[in-house]
Amino acid sequence: MYRLIVGTKDWSSWSLRAYLALMATGQRFDEVVVQLRKTDADATKAAIRKFSNAGRVPVLQIEDGGETVTVWDSLAICETLAERHPEAQLWPKDWAARALARSYAAEMHSGFPDLRDQLSMDFARQLKLPELRPATESQIARILASWESALTRYGGKDGFLFGKFSIADCMYAPVVSRFETYRVEVPQTLRAYMDRVLSLPAMQEWRAVCEKEIEAGLPTAMP
Repeated sequence: MYRLIVGTKDWSSWSLRAYLALMATGQRFDEVVVQLRKTDADATKAAIRKFSNAGRVPVLQIEDGGETVTVWDSLAICETLAERHPEAQLWPKDWAARALARSYAAEMHSGFPDLRDQLSMDFARQLKLPELRPATESQIARILASWESALTRYGGKDGFLFGKFSIADCMYAPVVSRFETYRVEVPQTLRAYMDRVLSLPAMQEWRAVCEKEIEAGLPTAMP
């Protein structure tokens, strides 16, 4: 029913978001990994355009009722999966919590450009924290404050941002990995949240592939 097209796993934060959501549904799926950042950028885009004219990963292909529907963009994929699999509870049941969780996901989707620029995802490596720009420090502080607020109000016994694992956690999981890679200091309560995300079976499976990519000679994401 599903085929997920992702980019090089050690680098592709957007691919990770869609992968976590799909794994959370419990559905079986095929996976295609497209190598990113080839010497010939046009070749990379051409490889992705075999699956979507948007030319970016991730891409989800859904075979249903004799037709194939292609969905691109990580947040669109997450929303589609939530709609198709309500039993997975990818959004909170309570409307107010759901509205806030959507705001969290959307802010991550469109924001934090300096964080992305200075702390590129390099999932399975440990790297030195660079000297951060003020804008990057401000964005990190915003993320930590948002996590603290959601966990205090909704975390409960499950301990994710809105209680049970949700799309909001999918969207911030690559940030968790960045903070781990660059050893960004966080309060102990948020360290516990990070550990919870990092210990997810889906995150561990993703890491195993990243480690193999590095063993095969994948360079660091940092310039």
